Amino acid sequence: MTNDPRANHLLAALPPAEWERWQPRLEAVELPLGKVLYESGSRLAHVYFPTSAIVSLLYVLEDGASAEIAVVGREGLVGISLFMGGGTTPSRAVVQSAGQGFRLRADLMKSEFDRAGPVMHLLLRYTQALITQMAQTAVCNRHHSLDQQLCRWLLLSLDRLEGPQLVMTQELIANMLGVRREGVTEAALKLQKAGLIRYSRGRISVLDRTGLEARTCECYAVVKREYDRLLPDRPAV
Repeated sequence: MTNDPRANHLLAALPPAEWERWQPRLEAVELPLGKVLYESGSRLAHVYFPTSAIVSLLYVLEDGASAEIAVVGREGLVGISLFMGGGTTPSRAVVQSAGQGFRLRADLMKSEFDRAGPVMHLLLRYTQALITQMAQTAVCNRHHSLDQQLCRWLLLSLDRLEGPQLVMTQELIANMLGVRREGVTEAALKLQKAGLIRYSRGRISVLDRTGLEARTCECYAVVKREYDRLLPDRPAV
């Protein structure tokens, strides 16, 4: 676990002047498993920058059913509707892997975006990458097998964590993917028999990442390339 805000890639990409302005305004927060950062239709009071947690964005139907549309970790932020002009969003944000992060008040974030400088361009590039992930998730859920979807989900989650382990129940994975728990059990057993993962008591250990990448569909690579292309590995200008 880290309490350094620059463990978040967007915060690390802030130019020096913006970083000096932001740093005293960032508030460190614990993000425990299952914490809801915002509900569907609610107005956002803060945006969140995970450093060691992963947040799942879920689309919620009228009957309460939900399915994951994207994951956000140390590469990004939770709450793009705030500066994209919507104010509210039909999705729910829930912590899927416990950790830490930082948050910034909604009014401060809106003010920073409205400066129309490097911060705005950085946030717009991140939003494009996030939209790509959402679109690819929809395509993947429609056209690819459940074990391919599970591989994609595991790889996206691993990219947002420091180690090869995830603490996650099959029930929670089923809710994320919008499928029955029995389907997740079957898919996880296939991956375990292939020697790619070890699953026990809600803990998933990835044993062969290369094997997972070979087994998943094209969707993971499409999303990763877009994040790598759009998000800088140095301060934005």
